[in-house]
Amino acid sequence: MYNHAPVESVAEAYLELLAARGIDYFFGNGGTDFAPIIEAYAKRQVQELPVPRPIPVPHEVTAVSMAHGYTMITGRPQVVMVHTVPGTANAIGGIVNAARSNIPMLFSAGRTPITEGEARGSRDGSIHWAQESFDQAAMVREWVKWDYELRHGSDLEGVVDRAFAIAESQPAGPVYLTMPREVLAEDIDGLSYRDASRQQKSVDRLPIPELIEQAGRLLAGANNPILVTRGGGKDPRTVAPLVELAELLGMAVFESGALYANFPKDHALYAGSDVGSMLAESDAVVVLEADVPWTPKRHQPAEGAQVIGIGEDPLFSAYPVRGFQVDLNLAGTPRLVIQALVDAVRAIGVDASAVQVRTGEWKTRNDEMRDRWRRQAMAASDQAPISKSWFTRCLSDVLDDDTIVLNELGIDAVQIDITRPGTFYGVPVSGGLGWGVGAALGARLADGGKTVICCVGDGSYIFGSGTAGHIVSEAQGLPILTIVWNNGIWNAVQNATRTTYADGFAVQTDNFAVTTLSQSFQYELICQAAGGYGERVEDPAEVPAALQRALNAVRNENRQALLNIIGQ
Repeated sequence: MYNHAPVESVAEAYLELLAARGIDYFFGNGGTDFAPIIEAYAKRQVQELPVPRPIPVPHEVTAVSMAHGYTMITGRPQVVMVHTVPGTANAIGGIVNAARSNIPMLFSAGRTPITEGEARGSRDGSIHWAQESFDQAAMVREWVKWDYELRHGSDLEGVVDRAFAIAESQPAGPVYLTMPREVLAEDIDGLSYRDASRQQKSVDRLPIPELIEQAGRLLAGANNPILVTRGGGKDPRTVAPLVELAELLGMAVFESGALYANFPKDHALYAGSDVGSMLAESDAVVVLEADVPWTPKRHQPAEGAQVIGIGEDPLFSAYPVRGFQVDLNLAGTPRLVIQALVDAVRAIGVDASAVQVRTGEWKTRNDEMRDRWRRQAMAASDQAPISKSWFTRCLSDVLDDDTIVLNELGIDAVQIDITRPGTFYGVPVSGGLGWGVGAALGARLADGGKTVICCVGDGSYIFGSGTAGHIVSEAQGLPILTIVWNNGIWNAVQNATRTTYADGFAVQTDNFAVTTLSQSFQYELICQAAGGYGERVEDPAEVPAALQRALNAVRNENRQALLNIIGQ
């Protein structure tokens, strides 16, 4: 079936297609190349025709991160458009994050006008010569799955459908489309397009049955199976079969830096993050969506241990160097692979008494570990500057099932009691700072019924253009709580120096060049300038009450809020 739209320009046709393909939002950071898009929006809105809702975002990293956050919650890719070369350059950090997080996205940019003639949209400003590059997509080619420049309006449907099909096919990721202004402004006499995309994404997949059975027998016969994950909870539907598999085997589940709510922390088989302590004692190790399951410099699997890799790409083939052992490669949709392993192990059978013993031992360890964490936080309850453990414990105590937490180096993750899938999201593994605020806004846009709390370090807040985030929050009615962990340093940089040069001059003299910020900066005033609630918190005794005041502003007053936590 074909649809016929009476559009008169390629830009109008583009918006028609995006709406028809179910795109909800168009996150834009505009420039002179946007003129045809802006005109098309104005015309279609007068005509009351469907369009993706335009969201103006005053910084490119924030725009990309909003699309990232929205898709992270919904699974549906969205469109970001930035300004030619400068906009693409500003957005690259966010695109790297989306690429390594396997977030599908149509990342697009205008193209400096390609002609000097009289065509509509051709060059008419002095910027249009110096701004042009020989290969604009070269800046992002390593971080996108596909790139193309739209050359003619007649190709539009095929290009758009191809872009989304490639972006959503697993392993998913961003694609890049550039659009010259003359092409967007090109006159056309209507658009005919198919009801459904002519190119469909790849569907869920499973390894061959023989591999599933082999892995099932290995796990069923193991004396001490363990599983380590980092991103298994990206699809919340994976968590239930993972719990079932762990219980079936008495298999401990470790997290190597949680990116999602992968496994309930209050479960007897949750084992924390210290996988290295058990690696040498395990004869079967499952690595579920974990690019760095352990640090090879410090730990290795036991001699003869079998490692089962599970994920969309257990080899992480986009990484130039990654030498982790993978004896059984179960590439496929994680929730389906895990469920298939559950079925295989049940059919094979397990030693129920051994499973019961293992489960009891892990429960004892879990109880001791969680008690130790809580005692650590309580012991720091009167420390000033504020202890991150104490602050995070206070935060954990106010969370409920309708709250989503995003963490970009702003909390002590062990102190957060994560028990429900889809309630926690961690900083992308690529480490491109500036993700948190924009992603939180995207998450709030995706699920307006939830309270969204964004926990960022002061460095992360600065990189993420906090001002842009507050402007969008106020303009679009997206109240979130931003918590800035203000310790006045780039802690990761200092820690890396301490690790690399443990006895070096920097450690001995406590002199870490280019790593210090200012704890005196009043981040809360930026939020207040956008009509939000802002508070500086220096007294550890005030942390619980300050959290309640900020949450009241978000939940009851429908205002954004920011807490500036002065930490150590």
